[in-house]
Formats: sequence, structure tokens, C-alpha cells
Amino acid sequence: MKITRLITAVVPVLLLTGCTFGSSIDSLMTPPKLSVEQQQIYNALTDATGTSISLKYPKSGKYLSAFIIDDIDGDGGNEAVVFYEKNSIAVEENTLRINILDSSGGNWRSVCDTPAKGSEIEKVMISQLGSNERVNLIIGSSLINRSEKNVSFYTYSNGKIEETFSSSYSFMDVTDLDGDSQNEFLFLEGSSMGSFAKANALRLDSDDKFHTFVCPLDGNFTEFDSVSYGTIPNGRTAMYIDAFSGTGLIQTDVLYMDEMGLQKVFPDQSESFSTVRSAGCSSFDIDGDGTIEIPVQTVAPGYEEIPESEQLKITEWKTINNDNVLEKKYSSYYSINAGYIFVFPEKWQNSVTLRRDPINDEIVFYAYSDGSLQRELLRIYYAEDEISRDDRITSGYMLLHTKGESSCLALIPDDSSQNTDGLSLSAGDTAICFRFRE
Repeated sequence: MKITRLITAVVPVLLLTGCTFGSSIDSLMTPPKLSVEQQQIYNALTDATGTSISLKYPKSGKYLSAFIIDDIDGDGGNEAVVFYEKNSIAVEENTLRINILDSSGGNWRSVCDTPAKGSEIEKVMISQLGSNERVNLIIGSSLINRSEKNVSFYTYSNGKIEETFSSSYSFMDVTDLDGDSQNEFLFLEGSSMGSFAKANALRLDSDDKFHTFVCPLDGNFTEFDSVSYGTIPNGRTAMYIDAFSGTGLIQTDVLYMDEMGLQKVFPDQSESFSTVRSAGCSSFDIDGDGTIEIPVQTVAPGYEEIPESEQLKITEWKTINNDNVLEKKYSSYYSINAGYIFVFPEKWQNSVTLRRDPINDEIVFYAYSDGSLQRELLRIYYAEDEISRDDRITSGYMLLHTKGESSCLALIPDDSSQNTDGLSLSAGDTAICFRFRE
């Protein structure tokens, strides 16, 4: 079974002190020290361009350096791809550029230079596509505010670089979508004035011809939170697309690719619409079985008549059944901010609710029947430092997870005599039910 998770970066809100809005990220950080080989490449670059340049660094993906050293023409030897911008040139000129350098006898030299779209490098991928053996240099770029993104394909051969494809995009990936051991290029486009959100798959045949497969998405998606890949009942690998609908909420659509192109999994839009939930609550394989679960939030028992801003939610993890309809697999409490999930054991189903203890800053689980709280079953505390962690351990809490200075701990009440409802947990039960999203 194949499963991969890919996260797209939704534009963060930066609180800048003493900085000019519009400054690029590159100008706000100290460039990393160059290796010996990178310094040689940089010297060859400045011999060709002059020294009035600034290196540009991709924001995400496998390649995070301004220097990419790889075989981009398939000749068995490595070339260097460098991203940079010229300083002090006319505003109307495009400042972002791509330079290709080749080596001979251990000496690097610039062989071609071309402008790139946008002003920032978002992501770089190097891959063959479909049945074609040519190497594609795939570059995602954006304007400085990252609101508009463009992807371009380049091929390099005999000292020349050529753009072969270009499109706007919101998310992109290279992967084998249809299971034929050949990669496709996937790119998603958000809805805009006069157009709907859609998924596109691009395949390149042996005659250098692109074949594009398009599928509309089920929501008024403006941006994409994440894309996960997992097995569906027909045995194929599907893409689970978590996207923002324009209201700040997330909705999931599920597609797969076969010989005919991109196909929808859900029989109608209602299944996708039923997945709307809070931001940050993204799909993933919660139990490691190779299938993706979609989290859907419901109001916890006892909170039905309380204002929404004060409600606590139970997260139900839903999976796709043989009829391509969602069905509940697990119920849980999901702390999006702390990153942990506590999956309810089967005996807790429809018999447990939760409360927030503001004094101790804990989530408390209670038995619940006849519309009222019964006995306390479990407490979970998220410690942000070692002092708080050690204090809880001294008080009898068990350590569930630690990452850096942060920890998750649980306290199980010592009330075995009151377990007439059969809802008590052992330490082993508690550990098994706990999950932490890395």
C-alpha cells in the first residue's frame, strides 16, 4: 500500500518589527555559507553576470538551495541550476533569473541564462513524465506576496534552455497517479472570477506531446491546505484534497486516475460537502493501514444548547466504503493546536463527553448518560516545558509523548471500585488510544 502526505504552505501571517512590507524572505535572513563546490559555481556565475546579484532560495520541496546540482539533460553528468536576481535594474525588467552552468575538467562555466516568471521561487522538481525520457526542470514561482503562482517546465540540451509548458497553479506535485510506474504532473487550481476549482493531470508521451486530464472539484475552493495519497476500495491510490472554501473552513474532495483520466470517488457532491470542518483539521492515515481517514467534527454530548463559540467538538474519522460513501471509523478528541488525538475505545462510543478544566488547563473525559455528566474517566495535559511535565509526573501522570520541551501526559483516576459502567481505562488502553501528528 502506498501512502504519502504532502503539505502545501498556506500563506502565513508574519508579524514584522522594523521591516518593510514587501521585502522578500531572502532579504530578511542571512544566506547560508556556501560549500566549496557552491562557491566555485557562484564565482563562475558572477564572472558571467557581475557581482550585483542576490541568490534566490526555493520556499519548499526537496530542493531548498539556490544551487541545484543534478543531471538535467540526461547525459550522465551533472549541471548546476542557480536562481538569482539582478540588483539595480529597471523596474520594468524581470529581476528573477535562472542560470545553467556546466563543468569541464572540474571547472564550472555559465552556458545559458533566462528570465523566470514571478519574483520568488516556490518549489523545484526534476523528473521524467509519462513515457518520455526527457528530463523536465519544473519550477513553481510566485509574485512577492505569493498570491499568484505559476509553474513552468524547462528542458535543457546542448547549452540551450527552452520553456515547454506554463500554467497558473495553487498546488503541484509529481507522482504516479494511475499506478503504471510512470509519473504524472498534478496541479490544482483554485476558483476565481468566472472559473471553478479543478484538478489537472499532465502526461508526456514519447513524441513530446502533453496530454492533459481535467476534473472539476466539488467546492468553491480558493486555496489548498494539503493533499494526501492513500488506497481506496477499488485498490487504486486516490488523492485526498483538503481545500479552503473561502469561509476559512476546510472541505475534502477525493479523486483517482485511471486509463480514462481523473475520476471522482464520491457519487455526488453531498459526500464532499459533508466533510466541511475547522481549518487545521486535515486528512491523514490515523491508524497506519494505508487508507486515509477524513476528520469531521460534531458537537460533543451536552453542548448542543450552548453557543457555538463555547462548544467542544468530537472528531469523527471517516473512511470510504465499497459504495464510495463515507462511514465513521473512529471517534476522538483532536487538539489541533497541541497536535494530539485521543481515539475513543469502542466501549466509549456514545457514552463519553468532555470538558475543559481552565484552572488546570486540561481536557477531562467523563462518562455521560441521561443528559448529564457522570464520573471522571481521564485527564490529558499538554506541557510546554520540562518543569510542568516533571510536576505532573510527580503527581502521578503518565507520559504519553514528548517532542522537544513539549509533552503530553494523562491521569487515570484511581477509582476501580466505581467501574460499574465498564468505561475505565488501563494505562495500556490509554497509550494505545493516543496519537500525535508529527
